[in-house]
Amino acid sequence: MVSVTSSEASRNRSKKVCVIGAGPSGLVSARELRKEGHKVVVMEQNNDVGGQWLYQPNVKEEDPLGSVPTNVALKVHSSIYSSLRLTSPREIMGYSDFPFLAKKGRDMRRFPGHKELWLYLKDFSEAFGVREMIRFNVRVEFVGEEDKNEDVRRWIVRSREKLSGKVIEEIFDAVVVATGHYSHPRLPSIKGMDSWKRKQVHSHVYRVPDPFRNEVVVVVGNSMSGQDISIELVEVAKEVHLSSKSLDITCGLSKVISKYPNLHLQPQIECLKDDGRVIFVDGSSVVADTILYCTGYSYKFPFLESKGRVEVDDDRVGPLFEHTFPPSLSPSLSFVGIPRKLIGFPFFEAQAKWIAQVLSGKLSLPSSDQMLQSVADFYRSRDLAGVPKHNTHDIADFTYCDKYAGYVGFPHLEEWRKLLCLSALDNSQENLETYRDSWDDHELLQEAMQSSHFTNFNS
Repeated sequence: MVSVTSSEASRNRSKKVCVIGAGPSGLVSARELRKEGHKVVVMEQNNDVGGQWLYQPNVKEEDPLGSVPTNVALKVHSSIYSSLRLTSPREIMGYSDFPFLAKKGRDMRRFPGHKELWLYLKDFSEAFGVREMIRFNVRVEFVGEEDKNEDVRRWIVRSREKLSGKVIEEIFDAVVVATGHYSHPRLPSIKGMDSWKRKQVHSHVYRVPDPFRNEVVVVVGNSMSGQDISIELVEVAKEVHLSSKSLDITCGLSKVISKYPNLHLQPQIECLKDDGRVIFVDGSSVVADTILYCTGYSYKFPFLESKGRVEVDDDRVGPLFEHTFPPSLSPSLSFVGIPRKLIGFPFFEAQAKWIAQVLSGKLSLPSSDQMLQSVADFYRSRDLAGVPKHNTHDIADFTYCDKYAGYVGFPHLEEWRKLLCLSALDNSQENLETYRDSWDDHELLQEAMQSSHFTNFNS
């Protein structure tokens, strides 16, 4: 699909590029773009690097569901709660040439807390000089095409300095959107939800369990965050009712439920009643003080004016060729970090390399029609597989990750990395509470630590 251009066309053509966001995908994008000779400006709305991993403890009580109109940016970007630990071992995390090593004096656990990953991102930005490209406390309010030149597509980027309120408008040759996908709450539609008088909270604004002390809490959503938060709440809440679409649960969750007498598994919610009752689809009910929605997040780009050429339809961002390039706007507009359920950092790095080399002319894309056909074929395959539209970007496929890496000659995921990922998943399903601190993958771990990925940084 992607071809190398002729030597004449492959001469480095420097572009002025705006990267929106200084999280994991934005930081590696900035590095790869500069390696290709591009002039890079990163715009970050917070006061430091990290994106989602920059913990923000102070959430706004006036917006307990964390939801605002689609054209307004959220006041709190991060959805990280205080006790959150990684669900994957550190060995599989990290970029290809900057492994996520344990450091003395810091959190040296294999499954460290969120602060340790944030410190890793700070280390990365310092090691590769990325920080000097970043404008902090700057919120992008508008991105749209410049109309002056029909032959060369350029972009107007309007941003606002959060501290001074000053608005700056600039022209860029290309824009890379790296704003993440764990900030805008996705809420279910439940009968009676709008009129329910008691507290409703999305996990986006959950930080610590203490506000739920002695309450009856219904947690909606049996994801990893829903399970983790439920286990944390049982220590302070009177009762915790975990509502799940399916009652077919893992051995690990079953063990937890049997351990805590105040933790109950419930089916999906049928409706909410004004008297505080939560009615489940099997006819049972509970009078709750709080409903906590661990129901995931939606993609939103409130700043982007694409004239309908990039839209979000039930969390399907598209059309995007290989989750990265909008066919009618490529290569000057691209997205990094859209895919979910994969080993993120290596994938983001492959995306960043591809974008940087396409912009410099080293690589070329298929025609717009070919890219659109590829997208249509992909959508059709997802539909035939019965994948809901809102799960379009859930990959969960190592083969696809390797195919993607092949676009730019990026190394395929090492076998040990894949096996460690699967081992952590299996262990979590067996021992939900303990898998982060006890494991049976010592041989895989030894193989990982003997790889060049780590030995080059331990010498």
